[in-house]
Amino acid sequence: MAEPGKTWILTGSLENFRINVERGFNPIGFKERRRNQAQEMEPGDEIIFYVTVVKAFGGIARVTSEMFEDRERIWPGKKARAPKSAKREPYPWRVHGEPVRVLAEEEFVPAEELVDRLEHVAKWPIEHWHLAFQGQLRIIGEADAELLRSELGAHTRTASS
Repeated sequence: MAEPGKTWILTGSLENFRINVERGFNPIGFKERRRNQAQEMEPGDEIIFYVTVVKAFGGIARVTSEMFEDRERIWPGKKARAPKSAKREPYPWRVHGEPVRVLAEEEFVPAEELVDRLEHVAKWPIEHWHLAFQGQLRIIGEADAELLRSELGAHTRTASS
């Protein structure tokens, strides 16, 4: 049996999450400076989506391809004072994905309810738990992955899936 893949947390805006859902997570894009991390992704890895501002987890997707480069602008990126086209992040490093579990926005799981149980968050003082989700992309351990899958109502991944 193959080993289960890695589990990643992808931090992004609600607008970007909605676009990913609408497109069936095909593709999922990563910022310019995340190339090395995106290259580590393999089919079978899972991505758990942390939505900024609302500070909640919204869904899980499974990676179905190796990383590739595409600069078509799909996601709006951060709003800036400059014209939109001048500052839009192309999220050029991409993987194809498929939904595992997508929650309705009113069902998102607030991160604050899980911070005392997530090993990843323990690296920061509890009052600054949100710092654990700074930066776009990170790998989490299997215990955190299982907890998040359970809280999001996803079936636990088996080694054969």
